[in-house]
Parts: sequence; structure tokens; C-alpha cells
Amino acid sequence: MDEGPPAIFLDRNEYLDDYLNIEHKLCGVYMIALDHVYKSYNNGAVQAVSDLSLTVPEGEIFGFLGPNGAGKSTTINMMIGLLRPDRGSIVMDGLQAGKDLLQIKRKIGYVADEPVFYEKMTGLQFIRFISDIFEVAPEDQGQRTAELAERFEITDALGDVSSSYSHGMKQKLAIISALVHDPDIFILDEPMVGLDPRAAFTLKEIMRELCDAGKTVFFSTHVMDVAERLCDRVGIIRKGRLVACDTFENLRGASEATLEEVFLELTDEAADTAH
Repeated sequence: MDEGPPAIFLDRNEYLDDYLNIEHKLCGVYMIALDHVYKSYNNGAVQAVSDLSLTVPEGEIFGFLGPNGAGKSTTINMMIGLLRPDRGSIVMDGLQAGKDLLQIKRKIGYVADEPVFYEKMTGLQFIRFISDIFEVAPEDQGQRTAELAERFEITDALGDVSSSYSHGMKQKLAIISALVHDPDIFILDEPMVGLDPRAAFTLKEIMRELCDAGKTVFFSTHVMDVAERLCDRVGIIRKGRLVACDTFENLRGASEATLEEVFLELTDEAADTAH
């Protein structure tokens, strides 16, 4: 299996001199490229993401792991354009986030950690609404909706208003809505939460199918066994900084450690204090 490219890390002192050159090089090379990205809140009092650099090529499933509050959702929100970085470069499929945001959004399918719907719409109405935003042809809308609804076993519920859905049903609806326009980059924030085992298995199947077709999947998760079995590479973030980015095999080296054990070691604050 292709291990993918290493993460890009530049000497901080060279950042200002190399910024424009690096941004130019990243365009068109990777499906996702973040270079020295920073984001803070409360006028700089809280540093949510600090000097984050990583790259993800096409055809890869990339798992983004970290404790609660590590900066995972902030990073994803910058990638999809909901937040602007304070500093740094984000390039998605050759498009620069600061200049080409609308084109980037057309290429992305996004599943939030807490999906929000127009609660008076039926499931089918919501999918059609999203399809129209992405200008999906009517014949493609129908075919994709039917196929995805059948795979997630939600066909009989599409006529019901989304306010009547359980959490798991809403998660299925969010996934279908994110996939209906056949995105090149599929981004998910904690997608397994609330899914029953069959739906989780179906989602993992679809994620691999997308990558086999040359598309890219980027998702955050706390479910370590899923990340260990599914991801081509993982990045581990702690307190806004990327502390590891590689294949699972390379991260554990010669040991027999599980991804959970590697994760706990790399995010152990007590170990930092001891050193």
C-alpha cells in the first residue's frame, strides 16, 4: 500500500520568506495541503491550532485523531471554509482557500459532528435541497438518492420530516446529503457517532470505494480500532499541534502496540511533565 507523502514541516524562521513559494508548490500536488496553519480564539488568548502542516494525496483515507479540545473540529472548519486561519495556507485540490472558497465547497462533501437540518423538511426534501445547491442533474439526484438510501436502509423514512428522526437516522441523512453530489473530497467530523453497526460498516465501505475511485477521505474519530483498520495514514493532534503523521505501521515501529496505545503515549500530558 502506498504510504503517501510525509507531512510538510518548514523551519519557522524561513516561513515568511517561503510562504508564497510553498503555497504555489502545494497547488495541484495534493488534494489537501495545510502549511503552517494557526487559529486562535478570544483575541489570541486560546491557541486552538498552532503551526499545523500536513498533506493528503488523492486516493487516501486520512484519519485525524486527538483528545477532546485538541483542535480537530477547528482544523476541519478551516478546511471547509467555516473559519479563516489567522495565518498559513490551506489548499484543497489545487484551490487556495483564501481565494477559491466557492469552488472548493463544490468539491467537498461534509458531515458535521452534529448535523443540522430544516426540521420541517422531509428527508427527501432536504436531499433535493442540497442537490439543487450543488446543481446535481435531476436524473442523477434520483439515482444517487435511491442508491444511498437503500444502502443505509433509510428509504422508507425519506417521506418523514427530519424532526422525527433519531440521532442515528439524522446521521444517515447527513451522510447521504454529503455524498449526493459525488464530491472529490469527503470530510467527516466524528462520523461513526450514533450509527448502528450495519450503517457504520456501510459508511466504511463507501469511504474505501471513494478512495479506490481516486477521491480523498479526511475524517476525525475517537474510535481507534476503526482508524487502525481503515486509514491509510493517521495524524495525531494534541493542544493544536500535530505530534505524529504517518502510517500506523510506521508509528508503532517494531512494537506490537495498538493504535490506541500509540495514541495514548503521544497524547500523554503526564509524560510531557516528567520530561
